Amino acid sequence: MSNSLRTAAIAVIALATVDGCTTMPDGSRWGEHATFDVGWSRVGDAALQAAKNPWVWAPLAGAAVMQIDDWDQRVSDWAYDSNPVFGSRKSAQNWSDGLEAAAGAGYVVSVFATPSGSSGADWWSAKARGGMVGLGAIATTSLTTEGLKAAVNRQRPDGNDRSFPSGHTSFAGVADTLTARNLQSIPMASGTRTALTVGLDTLTIATGWARVEAGAHYPSDVMVGMSIGNFFGLMFTDAFLRDGLSDRVALAFQPVQGGGEVVWQMRF
Repeated sequence: MSNSLRTAAIAVIALATVDGCTTMPDGSRWGEHATFDVGWSRVGDAALQAAKNPWVWAPLAGAAVMQIDDWDQRVSDWAYDSNPVFGSRKSAQNWSDGLEAAAGAGYVVSVFATPSGSSGADWWSAKARGGMVGLGAIATTSLTTEGLKAAVNRQRPDGNDRSFPSGHTSFAGVADTLTARNLQSIPMASGTRTALTVGLDTLTIATGWARVEAGAHYPSDVMVGMSIGNFFGLMFTDAFLRDGLSDRVALAFQPVQGGGEVVWQMRF
């Protein structure tokens, strides 16, 4: 695992070296317009758009479905006893810690890879302003997760307490969502960006499943954790980063006759 993570880190650092000295399409530096002084109307709109994202509401729906016929407990028991992906509970624990760390490292690297112009005082100022938005999203995710843990105090499958929701998964969710958003501002082939985004989604899911196999959480715990992290990652970037992407890119679900469809919109 460590060699794979090291290789991935080197690749992304190389990307940062190439693209970190460019600017946004409008000539601005990534992060220079970031601010928390945006008004409650913008925050509310950002929260509403985040709630409509499938990566926010779908995990919540999945957690609800897991309560049918005790699926939550049964899947947890099967994963805990069989360890079908990670081989053992100890290995699953180690993987969950490593994947969580990889998510955090990926976000940090993505901040440096975003186009903020040539280095100097303005470069550092832009990075700091943009990075503070990410730190705000991570801190809010952590506070929400810990608050729910204390309030619910659900017993973990391994007998310990504070199972709901999963902190590993909520952190991976918010970090990976922030990273995916940063990728939208970095010049690269669309296929490369799609592959990296899918990889980030997989990283979040793998972190959660590792926690289930380790006996630390039920599936619903990790699904809710994923939803929390994704929500605050999307909401904070749309409300406070102000990089112009939130006004051009939207992903939402809308009902149609006989079902529904996921709509991706990009305005120029």
